[in-house]
Amino acid sequence: MWNAGAICEKARQSSRDVQSGRLYSATVVVLSHFQTAPLLNARRAGLPSAITSTDLTLTTAEVSLDAEGVSFPGGERLAWRIIEEIQANENACFQIEDHAAKPIRGFSELTGRYYSLYPTESAPTMLIGGFPMHRIKGSDPHRDTLSKIKAVAPVGGRVLDTTTGLGYTAIAAAQTAEHVTTIELDPVAQEMGRANPWSQRLFGNPKITQIIGDSYEVIEQFADGEFSVIIHDPPTFSLAGELYSGEFYRQAHRVLRPKGKMFHYTGDPESKSGGRVTKGVMRRLGEAGFARIKSAPAAFGVVAYK
Repeated sequence: MWNAGAICEKARQSSRDVQSGRLYSATVVVLSHFQTAPLLNARRAGLPSAITSTDLTLTTAEVSLDAEGVSFPGGERLAWRIIEEIQANENACFQIEDHAAKPIRGFSELTGRYYSLYPTESAPTMLIGGFPMHRIKGSDPHRDTLSKIKAVAPVGGRVLDTTTGLGYTAIAAAQTAEHVTTIELDPVAQEMGRANPWSQRLFGNPKITQIIGDSYEVIEQFADGEFSVIIHDPPTFSLAGELYSGEFYRQAHRVLRPKGKMFHYTGDPESKSGGRVTKGVMRRLGEAGFARIKSAPAAFGVVAYK
């Protein structure tokens, strides 16, 4: 497990890296059990090489196999014992460094919760206190993100992303927006992004401004009508109830320009808890001044218009 103090120091360094435009090195190898499976299959077949991904499915590469282990492009090497250990752990992603595998996880002294990178067949999600931050049943984190963007398309002008997480929303919004401001409460979450190949376009992109802080407080600092679109994808109500409050919605209404729109993730509207949360959210958004509120069931949320 990564040292919490070291993670916070890395997060502070990450902020400096963002400002200086320094980017993630593509030579870093990150693996999960999805990537080690083809290596073990090739070994059983007696093959001298195999095709796998060294960046959690973003790209593929050919790696060399021998009796002792696997050699990756760039010089990293892992013994078969370590490959088998990764294969046996279906709940973690591993960063390969100095011929060893380190699980990408950490503990936040700020929130008192454990964070970890959880693999899927496409983009990984982040677990906070055991809760996944994206849909992983019937969808995956990449498709989940695109569904939220689609719910408020077209996404242009200045965009506020209230909860950075792994940065998928900010990255997707920045493809068409004039600028994206994204807020993250916990530096440990930012460090998860630094270690995640799928998050790298969050760092060094001049169209994205990252803020470390509490969205409930930070939103008060923005000017009236500053944003055309807000994408609000908070953790569950039990983890961040203040981000479902009428006061937060009034601030969101204030910082939206006239005819601006806000996507709010609420959870599966067909589930008992998701349906209850959705109903309460829609009522409080109306009380906060939003003129029209409609369900966006494909994205597990609602869209509110000013």
